[in-house]
Amino acid sequence: MDESGAGAAAPMSREGVDHALRGLESERDRISASLLDLEEHAGLRLLKGARLTGETYRRWEAARARLALAWGLFEAYRGVLAGAAELRDRSSRLDVATLAELTGMLAGASVRLPDGEVPLADRTLLGPRERCVSLDEAVAMMSDAFEFVAREVAAADAAWSALLLPLEEAEHRWRDAANLAHALDGTRHPELDRLGRELTALGRVVRTDPLSLVRDGRADTSRLDRLCGTLRALADELAGVTRLRDGYERVAAQLVTSIEEVEGVEREALEAYETVLVKIGSSTLPEPARDLGVGLRDRLAALERLREAGRWVELAGRVAELERAAEDALERARSDLRLSAGLLERRAELRGRLDAYRAKAARLGLAEDERLGELYEAARDVLWTAPCDLRRATALLAEYQRTVRAGGAGR
Repeated sequence: MDESGAGAAAPMSREGVDHALRGLESERDRISASLLDLEEHAGLRLLKGARLTGETYRRWEAARARLALAWGLFEAYRGVLAGAAELRDRSSRLDVATLAELTGMLAGASVRLPDGEVPLADRTLLGPRERCVSLDEAVAMMSDAFEFVAREVAAADAAWSALLLPLEEAEHRWRDAANLAHALDGTRHPELDRLGRELTALGRVVRTDPLSLVRDGRADTSRLDRLCGTLRALADELAGVTRLRDGYERVAAQLVTSIEEVEGVEREALEAYETVLVKIGSSTLPEPARDLGVGLRDRLAALERLREAGRWVELAGRVAELERAAEDALERARSDLRLSAGLLERRAELRGRLDAYRAKAARLGLAEDERLGELYEAARDVLWTAPCDLRRATALLAEYQRTVRAGGAGR
C-alpha cells in the first residue's frame, strides 16, 4: 500500500484516533444502511429480474457497474476500518509508530480501488498498478456511484409505475373483447387481432425497455391510452352485438315496421303524384322514388341469412346500415309526398282565398260589379279545371283581390 500521503501528515493523538474511528464507524453504518436500502428498492429488484433491452438495458448496465463499484469500495472501506479498529484494540497505550500507522490508515490513501476502476494511464502490460484513495475520497466516490444508481433506478421505476397500469388495463380490455368476440361466433375478429398484435409489441417494450418511452422526463402513455380507448369502444360494440343477438326478434320486428312505414308513405307519394298529374298538370314535378320498400325487404332477407349462419358481428353492421337506409328512404318518400301534396294544398288554398274574397265583395256591396264578376269566373274556371294552371290561377286571384280592395276603398 502506498503511504506516501501518510508520511506527510502529522500522526494523530490517541484521542484523535479514537474520535476519528467513532465518526468513521458511524459513517460506515449509514453507508451500509443506504446501500442495503437501495438493494431492497422495488425498482432495483425489477431491473435485476427483467430481461432488459434497448435504452433501459444500456442505462442499467452502467448503473449496475456503478453499484458494483460502490459495494467494492465499501468492502475495501470497511476492511480498512476493521483493520484500524483491530490495531487500536491491541493495546491501550499506543506508541508513535502505531499512531503513525493508524493515521495513515484513517487519513491517508488506504482504500485500494477495485481493479476495474484503475484508469488506463495507471495500467501496465502485466495489469493495473495498484491505486489507493483515502477514506474520504472513497466515500465521495461511493456517494457519486450511489446517486447515479439511485437516479437510474428511480427513472426506471417511475417509467414502469406510469406504464404498467395502463398496459394491464389495455390487456384486460383486450381479453374482455376477445371473450365477447369468441362467444358471438367463435371466429377471428380482424380488428381485434390487429390490436392484439400492437398491444403485444407495446407490452414487450414496456416490460423490457420502459425508459425508451420516456419523453421530457415523463413516461409517454399516449399509445396505451389510445389502445385502451379503441379496445373500450370495440368491447362496447361487441357488447351491443351480444344484445342484438339476444334480442334479434325484436330488432327484426322493428325493421319490418320501419319498412312498412316507408312502403305506406311511398304509396301515398305515388298516389299524390298521379293526382297532381291529373288535376294540376305540373311538368316540373319530379317523379317520386319507386320500390324503396322492395329494396329494404331484400336487405332484410339478407340479414336473416346472416343470422342463420351465426355471423353476428357482420349482421350487427348490416342492421345498422339497414336502419339508416330505412330512415333515408322514409325521408325520401316523405319529401316526394310533400312536393305533390304541396301542389294540391296550394290549389285548395287558392280556392279558399277566392271564395273568401267573393264573400268580402258581397259584404262591400260589390256583388253586381261586372268587372269583379268576370275576374271571379276566370279565376274559378282555372282553379276548378283539370289540369289546373296554378301560376295563372295565382295571377287571376291576385287581380281579383286588388280589384275588391280598390272597390272597397272607393265606397
